[in-house]
Amino acid sequence: MRTDTLVEGLLGFLRDPRNWTGLWRWPLRGPAALKRQVAARAPLDLTLLPYEHTLIDYLQAQRGCGRRLVLATAADRELADGVNAHLKLFDEVIASDGIRNLKGRAKGDTLAKRFGAGNFTYVGNSWPDLQIWRRAGSAVLVNVPHRLNDKVAKITRVERRIDDRPPRVPSFLKALRPHQWLKNLLVFLPILTANALRDGRAWADAAVMFTAFCASAAAVYIVNDLTDLSADRGHPRKRRRPFASGDLPLTVGLVAAPLLLAMGVALGLAIGTAHIIALYAVCSLAYSIKLKELPLVDVFTLALLYTLRVFGGAEASHYRLSPWFLAFSIFLFLSLATVKRVSELMDLKRRDMRTPDRRGYEADDIAILQAMGVGATFVSAMVLALFIQSDSVAARYTHPELLWVIVPLALFWQCRLWLSTARGYMHDDPIVYAARDWVSWLTAATALVVFILARGFDSRVG
Repeated sequence: MRTDTLVEGLLGFLRDPRNWTGLWRWPLRGPAALKRQVAARAPLDLTLLPYEHTLIDYLQAQRGCGRRLVLATAADRELADGVNAHLKLFDEVIASDGIRNLKGRAKGDTLAKRFGAGNFTYVGNSWPDLQIWRRAGSAVLVNVPHRLNDKVAKITRVERRIDDRPPRVPSFLKALRPHQWLKNLLVFLPILTANALRDGRAWADAAVMFTAFCASAAAVYIVNDLTDLSADRGHPRKRRRPFASGDLPLTVGLVAAPLLLAMGVALGLAIGTAHIIALYAVCSLAYSIKLKELPLVDVFTLALLYTLRVFGGAEASHYRLSPWFLAFSIFLFLSLATVKRVSELMDLKRRDMRTPDRRGYEADDIAILQAMGVGATFVSAMVLALFIQSDSVAARYTHPELLWVIVPLALFWQCRLWLSTARGYMHDDPIVYAARDWVSWLTAATALVVFILARGFDSRVG
């Protein structure tokens, strides 16, 4: 496997609150008992797990040469038997049995007793395997660390090295989803609407808020990927994500997520907005773990997360949001959240599937979701118009009448997103789609020019 089946099983085990009762007792009974419980209560989809295909090809070739293949694993016997039934590759299975944990020295002793010391070739990938290689006649190394590679070479003959896992740093950066950080640019929006382009302190604090949101969002994306492994592997594009594909060990995510979240909160504390980062993190984690499974609750939660970015920018820059603009943001982001869900359902329908994994919708819900989303689009345009004609806007701009151009621009942009969704062009995230769409960039540039012209060059303004 390119994944740790115990860690993956534990993630699935902990995701179900019914397993929390008496949870503290299982580790006390030993790792073998814990593995047995996890295998029984959180079974893995063996058809979707990321296998080491280069290794499997090698083993099939060795089997063709007449060599006997034994699956010797520290995983629970139930899981090991399932893998063997799926691969149809091994002549024998030796595994943990709920009482004895077959790892490291215990596995080495078992294999030496079963086949004789020095009479078997062991295929491994981690430091505990070093105790087994000491008893083996030769070794096959699969994506092992360089230092371990050198140690194994000193104690036994290395028959084959397989090294096909991509470098971890690029995989880790990919797991952070930096392209999604475009959403965090919303923190600068209150400065623009307040016509405070010359306020350097506001820009600096908003930049800190932007970084805090990026760190917190990256932590949440990692948690989302760790809790959605099976669903991602069943998706034609998401299966390439670092954790789902096995390019990045799950333990990296388990360590990185809390560190990134702590970084986001620390940055929030520096500018007095830690409570917003904390609220964003709680809502995001709740969405990743459970709320995404609840119809309508999911899209309203997504809209809230977008709006929190704008609100956080207002708190950081100390430019309060108009109630009209806040209402506009809510309807705009509800529309975008619905676009995201409709695009996923349309993709589901194209693949002849009715119900997505960990979603509360069916393909037949597309029509009602489209109606809700398009309705939110037009309501957002109406509220934006009310915001533009308000006294607060008139007081901040030299030529506030020019801002009316923003209304049809915003409406055009959202309607175009819906048209693209209906035609099947939409990326499953509308923000990512817009970032790659030249019409969206042109619309945004036009809106920025309108803001500048409306601001005017009167020195009293700003």
